[in-house]
Amino acid sequence: MSRGDMAKPLLGHGSTEGDPGVTPASGRTIGVLGSGDFARSLAIRLVCSGFKVVVGSRNPKRKASLFPSAAEVTFQAEAVKKTDIIFVAVFREHYSTLCDLADVLAGKILVDVSNNTEINHHKESNAEYLASLFPACTVVKGFNVVSAWTLQSGARDGNKQVLICSNNQEAKRTVAEIAQVMGFTPVDMGCMSSACEIENIPLRLLPAWKIPIFLALGLFLCFFTYNLIRQVIHPFIREQKNKLYKIPIEVVNTTLPCVSYVMLSLVYLPGVLAACSQLYYGTKYRRFPDWLDQWLQHRKQIGLLSFFCAALHAVYSLCLPMRRSHRYLLIETAVKQAVEKKMNIWVEEEVWRMEIYISVGIIALGLLSLLAITSLPSIANSLNWREFSFIQSSLGFIALVVSTLHTLTYGWSRAFDENQYKFYLPPTYTLTLLVPCTVIIAKVVFSLPCIRHRLLRIRRGWEKGRYVKFVLPSATGEYSSGETSSNV
Repeated sequence: MSRGDMAKPLLGHGSTEGDPGVTPASGRTIGVLGSGDFARSLAIRLVCSGFKVVVGSRNPKRKASLFPSAAEVTFQAEAVKKTDIIFVAVFREHYSTLCDLADVLAGKILVDVSNNTEINHHKESNAEYLASLFPACTVVKGFNVVSAWTLQSGARDGNKQVLICSNNQEAKRTVAEIAQVMGFTPVDMGCMSSACEIENIPLRLLPAWKIPIFLALGLFLCFFTYNLIRQVIHPFIREQKNKLYKIPIEVVNTTLPCVSYVMLSLVYLPGVLAACSQLYYGTKYRRFPDWLDQWLQHRKQIGLLSFFCAALHAVYSLCLPMRRSHRYLLIETAVKQAVEKKMNIWVEEEVWRMEIYISVGIIALGLLSLLAITSLPSIANSLNWREFSFIQSSLGFIALVVSTLHTLTYGWSRAFDENQYKFYLPPTYTLTLLVPCTVIIAKVVFSLPCIRHRLLRIRRGWEKGRYVKFVLPSATGEYSSGETSSNV
């Protein structure tokens, strides 16, 4: 969340039992205005949590069968009179239909659970608009980030956080108690001005994934075009051979490992750049550029996309022998060998190259799988910091080295074969080696004792050019103070 300092649990671990000034949340009567899917799910969850629920509807007789039998379904005016806490589960455009109840609603707590269809669709949030229509009421924004499915199935099967904001602290505390009894974790997002941000959260489509996805698509298009030129266009122009059949499987399969390999190196490249910045400026307190800061924050998503491309590459590779074109080529090769009477076609070097290439690739995919699994919150939460850092940092770097070996064994001596330079373009795998090899060399350099020690001191708070006071004895035996630079 962008408001990290404000996103804190609203309630502590203290119990309200035995406190005569606090009314237990469970057992009180809660009102729900509305009869849609969310209102029904909310009523079910409240009833299951031990609350008495009164549902206000414009057509109570027709809607009563949709709600649990323990909930009372009546007219809106009657429902409002029976409780002081009311969930407003109607759309923004229908708020005006409640204006006739303004007198009855005066002094009550209204919980706005609505969302918009577009981000920042209105100048003011729905909660602020509701508060302007009913100034005598206390409006609390909450439960809008929880889906109807989560309400029905319970907090264990969905997001447990309930974001709450209001200008009234007591009203927030009351709603937070209700959320806690329902099995959710209330999170205080501050005053009513935060309502717009809370309403935008459910409308964002994978906000942390946009940059990594565009990066992966960009790399895919670049490598796909490059491989298309080498594998399809070149033989068509130079040899008049139609190789278009290679596009769906072979060209894609050549592109996927390139994207995966480069994306994996991009996970560790920003750490190298950050270390270079700290060594250059001699401090860890200088802020990184915004682009580097954003890059560091998206490493998890970049790594998962790298694993996704690697997994697709493995599946595509397993499917290569299933192609009809591959069978035709095998038969054609066998016929040529029979005509030329070649009895022994075993090439020891090629056999060992493919054995090592496939074996190293399997190991690399296994390491990437381990990195992806430990990125899941449920797995990461079960690891302590040292375990998580070892897997994501040390094993991640090993995965990059193994992937480099996989790429080198694939290329073998092809980089020195002039026939591989089609249109004077080098083989694709040589281009993919640039960034990963840079990261590996930088990591090796940073592991040197002199550089590693300096970088460790900087990350522990040491700063270049910082002056520290010291005390020296004078010629008369008295002590005088002075200062020196800490990097001397």
